[in-house]
Amino acid sequence: MPTMQRFLYAFLILAFVLGAVPVSAAAGPSDPLCLPSTYAPSASDCQPYGPSDYLSRMRDLGLTFPVSTLPAVEPDSSLTYLPYSYARVSNQPGPVFASIEHAADGDIVKRYIEVGFDYVTYIDVRTFDGKDYYMIAPGEWMRRSDLSVGVAYAQFMGLEFSTTPDRKFGWMLRADQISAAPGATPDTQATWLARWDVIQVYDEKEINGLKYYLIGPSQWIESRSTALIYPNDQAPQGVETGRWIEINLHEQTIAVYEDNRLAYATLVSTGVAGFWTRPGLFQVYEKLETTPMTGAFEANRSDYYYLEDVPWTMYFDEARALHGAYWHTKFGYEQSHGCANLSSGDSQWLYQWADIGDWVYVWDPSGRTPTDPTLYGSGGA
Repeated sequence: MPTMQRFLYAFLILAFVLGAVPVSAAAGPSDPLCLPSTYAPSASDCQPYGPSDYLSRMRDLGLTFPVSTLPAVEPDSSLTYLPYSYARVSNQPGPVFASIEHAADGDIVKRYIEVGFDYVTYIDVRTFDGKDYYMIAPGEWMRRSDLSVGVAYAQFMGLEFSTTPDRKFGWMLRADQISAAPGATPDTQATWLARWDVIQVYDEKEINGLKYYLIGPSQWIESRSTALIYPNDQAPQGVETGRWIEINLHEQTIAVYEDNRLAYATLVSTGVAGFWTRPGLFQVYEKLETTPMTGAFEANRSDYYYLEDVPWTMYFDEARALHGAYWHTKFGYEQSHGCANLSSGDSQWLYQWADIGDWVYVWDPSGRTPTDPTLYGSGGA
């Protein structure tokens, strides 16, 4: 018989003989400490202090050892590829010429691209008299000196899921250091998490008006550094197909459900204040592999934008669409005129998954996004 088991038997016999452990009574200050174990015993005849008590409390939060991983895999990285070459118009208004010769002379301009946030797609590059010229469409050329070439769009992608997780999870939005307790100052040697690191949330506490998440054993992170998915086991009211795309405006995340289970999750960038993405239940009504987007909403057109070949676009609420965004990498933060911006890889995954008529559920659990329909126009990129 193993030594620990012999000791346990001897201890129990002695306890009953002496009457020290009444098994029918709840443990109290005078009761003995529980014997060493991985988890505290379910019987209340001893005091579960020490490591077993801590492990038991963590287990009750869903944090077991070793820590369980999410039921997810990384998507195919080839989805991040875009078959377009982009350049930002840096010299504005951007002159467009009918030929390389006109562009070289700079005297006859075919048209101008309006001053604003402007990107073009080029399909050819030629060198003439030692300078490069870019064809943005048949019969339309721009000078290299008018362009910033080489757009570094985000390679970030979310996760594909085989089943719905039991708890909240998400991504780090910014680098931050782990604390040993909620609200505590991190130790100088504490672990740093990087932007886009994946986390799981086991508990949350509010300290001095700030929320903190338990993401591992004695590992706490402030909520403002994170963007979370709230796994949903019930479809929104009105969705009876088991398929929907859920946009969380507060967290700036997207969850995709198929057969009422989580299939994909990632970060998104929705509308900034004044150009909110409208809460409600909508349906995808048009899909376009690529499309131009342009517009201005301010009276002085100071917010004008001109974006060629916006990839993997799916319209769901007037001019508001889910689409790839090659012009920024700030996913997880509000950025748009009402559209739901995704990374190139995420937008292609979603485009391949979705069908015309699929539901798009937009909500804000914080309640801060207005719902008054008179505050909303048609929306934009």
